[in-house]
Amino acid sequence: MSALHRVVIAGGGFGGLYAAKSLAKAPVAVTLIDQRNFHLFQPLLYQVATGGLSPGEIASPLRVVLRRNPNTEVLLGEVVDLDAGGRRVILSDGEAGYDELIVATGASHHYFGNDQWAALAPGLKTVEDATEIRSRVLAAFERAEREPDLEKRRAWLTFVIVGGGPTGVELAGALGEIANDTLRHDFRRINPAEAQILLIEGEDRVLPLFPPDLSAKAEKQLIGLGVRSLTSARVTDIDPDGVAIEAGGHEQRIAARTVLWAAGVRASRLGKVLAERAGAPLDRAGRVVVEPDLSLPGHPEIHVIGDLANFSHQGGQPLPGIAPVAMAQGRYTAHLVIRRLRGQPMAPFHYFDKGNLATVGRNKAVAQFGSLHIAGFLAWFVWVFVHLMYLVEFENRLLVFVEWVYNYLTRNRGARLITGARRGGP
Repeated sequence: MSALHRVVIAGGGFGGLYAAKSLAKAPVAVTLIDQRNFHLFQPLLYQVATGGLSPGEIASPLRVVLRRNPNTEVLLGEVVDLDAGGRRVILSDGEAGYDELIVATGASHHYFGNDQWAALAPGLKTVEDATEIRSRVLAAFERAEREPDLEKRRAWLTFVIVGGGPTGVELAGALGEIANDTLRHDFRRINPAEAQILLIEGEDRVLPLFPPDLSAKAEKQLIGLGVRSLTSARVTDIDPDGVAIEAGGHEQRIAARTVLWAAGVRASRLGKVLAERAGAPLDRAGRVVVEPDLSLPGHPEIHVIGDLANFSHQGGQPLPGIAPVAMAQGRYTAHLVIRRLRGQPMAPFHYFDKGNLATVGRNKAVAQFGSLHIAGFLAWFVWVFVHLMYLVEFENRLLVFVEWVYNYLTRNRGARLITGARRGGP
């Protein structure tokens, strides 16, 4: 195996995993390196964060997913540096040589220079983030149940989500369902339906990357769940007791004990490593500006895909950081490696946009497929089908399907557990 062409993949997310799977029958030796031993289906993290699913239902061990790839080894490790000249990735506890390197290490939360907000307003990128948010949300209702002071109780029952993109909308809609349906009969001193759920967005409408008509429909669906959106608004401060926002030139303070962050992402720190060690150009968000074939300028053996890549060769704007883009780039890069070994040319990467989906809640979603715009139950049904099919293991598809059917029929969320030591929360 050592004499084969060595392909090292850094990151086991959508891009890295689909690159590895696409190289299963290639005459190469693949090494997939990730800090976690599992692939996480991030689009459903919000359901873990709101008690609809358990972490194990949206995660699959990488060794299990790739066990039928005889040319692939999985290493649990952290890539911390790069020797581009020597073609080695440096791990925190070793190194790995490569002939081709695929970097797919994704992105993390971006607080726009206010990293001190991280402990007060958790984002949603990891399993730990999801269970932390779940604990904060459920604990807020518990604290409200015991709080005799009306004003303090109102603060416990106020939830602020910063960011009106798909993640923020999905979180807000799920919180609306929790307050209005799931917890309706669980408490004696409070009415969970009195919870205030505020969605703050800097643009002039929620889901700003969707067509305006679908944004309006999503807004209407959110209103039906008791969610109020504040658009053209900017968060100026967050503290343990609430948030300060600026909108229309006016400052406003919102007393809220639960603040969730869905406003932006920042490329992984390996982007900076690639810039320093291989001269990779970076954009303002720290993403690597790649060539049309997803390689680095001057380093055709290094490929960057997924959320870490800025691919602006199709329409002039970077492709969005979503799972279908990463999967397509992973497959493309694998085929590029194979064709290079055969001495065959490869056309530049081109992403075929299959459409955009965002769910708001039960029977509520919006979808765009080219010029076709749909909303409501049909869009929600498509969303359910697509997300089930994207889960990498059949067992997980079955578990999630059964859980969703149960939740749909009972309006219950079975994973309502308050776990762990909560950082800065109640």
